Amino acid sequence: MSTPLDIRLDLFSETSHSPALVDLVGEEAAAEVADFCFIANPYYPTPEMIAQLAARIPDLIKTYPSSNPSLSVAILAGVLDVDPRGLVIGNGATELIAVMCDLVEGDLGIPVPTFSEYHEKIDPDRVSYHRLDAESGYALDLDRYRQWLAETGASVALIINPGNPTGQIFSRAEMEGFLAGARGLELVVVDESFIDFAAAEPPSLLPVADEYPNLVIVRSMSKHCGVPGLRLGYSYSSNPGFTSRLRRALPTWNINSIAEYFLGQLAATDEDYHSSRIALIADVERLSAGLGAIPGLHVLPTGANFILVRIEADMTAAELQLALLRDHRCYVRDCANKLGMDEHHIRVASQGRAADARLIAAARHIADERGWGSDGG
Repeated sequence: MSTPLDIRLDLFSETSHSPALVDLVGEEAAAEVADFCFIANPYYPTPEMIAQLAARIPDLIKTYPSSNPSLSVAILAGVLDVDPRGLVIGNGATELIAVMCDLVEGDLGIPVPTFSEYHEKIDPDRVSYHRLDAESGYALDLDRYRQWLAETGASVALIINPGNPTGQIFSRAEMEGFLAGARGLELVVVDESFIDFAAAEPPSLLPVADEYPNLVIVRSMSKHCGVPGLRLGYSYSSNPGFTSRLRRALPTWNINSIAEYFLGQLAATDEDYHSSRIALIADVERLSAGLGAIPGLHVLPTGANFILVRIEADMTAAELQLALLRDHRCYVRDCANKLGMDEHHIRVASQGRAADARLIAAARHIADERGWGSDGG
């Protein structure tokens, strides 16, 4: 490691998300840092896809995207094997989340900690928080949650599966059990942005979504397709009333021409995509085992492409984050600014085998340096 990093620590207090690495340390230094806050598939798009897209950029940036969203919807629906009438594409999942929070009529029940966009984009007087505790690893109990929703009178429920930041995964049977008992709710929003990394056969609700008219599935393509810069996400529901209201609320040209071109690449590269997620599942298992073998760190089970790590030694998450960034050029997520979370958890997204090995070595160096393996650690 050459020169010391000049880190803009003030940026951490200005957002509920992780500051962008280039903003935090500058463009030149960012090239030296492995970014484990970045929750995106490192193996997709393929180099060939990127080369094709790059070759088209001079034309694409001079061209309007289609004013007919049904064309892109038909392409994506074919890849997902869903009814295009229930599919809505957004400028990232965050656009759809923000619009949905305005469209829902009842109060929203949210288990916390969770992805902050859901509670930051709704009137605070219309949200109730189902607080999960650290002792259980912030695990969500679906039966207790359904009972809590009935007690609070919330008519819209949110479930992120796998959970963010916990990585907790529910099977399709468990989710269907919840939905069967929640038919009286206005909506059940299920965010499946990470579910493709849960298993070789992901337990998504997409194949059964048409059986539950109050279900809305949300997915961020930034995460599973590895294209956060393109701002692509989608929702699916068999509820025609809600879907049409959602479409009407979105602006014309809400996705750009480069993102449209990428959607057109999906069908021909579907096999590459599935190979990439299988490779990443294996990487996450190695990362979990490597960090879990370090004294002072407790790794929670995950069904996502990231893991939540509880620090059980003499450091806060902010202190460990700074030590990893400053001394080892590894950037991890301090989860302390997530609503309902304590100051002892970091979230780490796999960045591929080589980068993950670098993080494991860095964390082990800190543990050894501070004597976490000794009786006083």
